[in-house]
Amino acid sequence: MEKIRLQKFFTDNKIMSRRSAERVIEAGNVKVNGVIAKVGDKVDPENDVVMYNGKIIKNNQSEKRYIMLNKPLGYVTTTSDEKGRETVLSLLTDVGERVYPVGRLDMYSEGLLILTNDGELTNRLTHPKHNMSKTYSVIIKGDISPDTLHMLNSPMEIDGYKLKPVKVRIVSQKNGATNTLFTLNEGRNRQIRKMCDKCGLTIMRLTRISVGKLKLGELERGRWRELTKNEVDYLLGNSDNI
Repeated sequence: MEKIRLQKFFTDNKIMSRRSAERVIEAGNVKVNGVIAKVGDKVDPENDVVMYNGKIIKNNQSEKRYIMLNKPLGYVTTTSDEKGRETVLSLLTDVGERVYPVGRLDMYSEGLLILTNDGELTNRLTHPKHNMSKTYSVIIKGDISPDTLHMLNSPMEIDGYKLKPVKVRIVSQKNGATNTLFTLNEGRNRQIRKMCDKCGLTIMRLTRISVGKLKLGELERGRWRELTKNEVDYLLGNSDNI
């Protein structure tokens, strides 16, 4: 099997984060095949013996799966729900591996949702330092005035938190609705809905259409597909292109 960095071995097996793994390796608490390991060492997950604090870490790594789902309305983005509502996992019964949502879309939002069992990818897409943009198609009731558009694009505080800059542009205004695109570099809880509430706007439909350069495309609502190797490499930061 191809060798991987020791830190990744810990994250893949859900032992600890990569940063925590680096700390315990630097402290000399990890051995590989009986030899004290160093940060940056690589291991063969199937054949090397990794010990942490004197205990062998079993390789329970499942096959890595990277899924794009076009989430429909009415599903919650959790693995289980105490209210008995349908979760997005009910749409993935034929995946064959247990995967987990990366981030969330609320019950009344739809569109591109990534699910995976790769802890490294989850960390990369959710950690603020990686600054992975997300774009949403938002249909708003009525017209948006230039002043309101300016307010949406200006510094805004929600729930006592100053939001990072958001880019909002109007695509079209017709039939009593305005089609807009919101591009965010963070994902605060129900951020777009709270921004629109603050501006007195009513959202009719909210759909995530891209994560960075990864686009939802023509994937049908409620359907899923595997990400390509190029797409995975891009999301992991190993490539600039898809």
